[in-house]
Amino acid sequence: MRKLFIIGLCISSLIGWASARSPLGGDGRPPAVALKTNALYWATATPNLGVEFRLAPRWSLEAEVGLNPFTGKEDDGSYGKSIKHFRVHPELRYWFCETFYGHFLGVHVPYLIYNVSDISWLGTADERHQGWGAGVGVSYGYNWVVGKHWNIEATIGVGYLYLESDKYPCENCGTRIENTRKHYFGPTQAAVSAIYLF
Repeated sequence: MRKLFIIGLCISSLIGWASARSPLGGDGRPPAVALKTNALYWATATPNLGVEFRLAPRWSLEAEVGLNPFTGKEDDGSYGKSIKHFRVHPELRYWFCETFYGHFLGVHVPYLIYNVSDISWLGTADERHQGWGAGVGVSYGYNWVVGKHWNIEATIGVGYLYLESDKYPCENCGTRIENTRKHYFGPTQAAVSAIYLF
């Protein structure tokens, strides 16, 4: 119990220290550009990179791109589990304190092209869906300053996606079963990102 208390005290001290850090660079000017990568997105084997530009003292524009090139195609031509996709995620952000520091709200407009197969939690068990999607959502996040050029950011977003795809059976992917259209409401973004500031 004592060890848990000490660990909790250390973590809360680190968070307090990071929150109290100034977002200003060594010359007193705020950062203008941030490069970032989302660790949660990497957990799905999706390489990703984002760039964010400071537009004004409380406004920024972010664009994130993710590409999962893995098909899941087996030697016999059938498809196994796959979340192959390309995603572009632009977002306009309003910062409550200053750009790249503290709380923010965002509006995002995601677009994706996908080829997903045999993932039960995505509703594609024993089938493959190849198509595209677009939507709009809102997000909330917080940005911690952890060093002169380094930040950590946590973000969550919800919204709407229109998804259109052709549906195929996994075992015989040459014959289309149907064209499907879905209207999705729910989480549209989750990120824990490492950020480098310029």
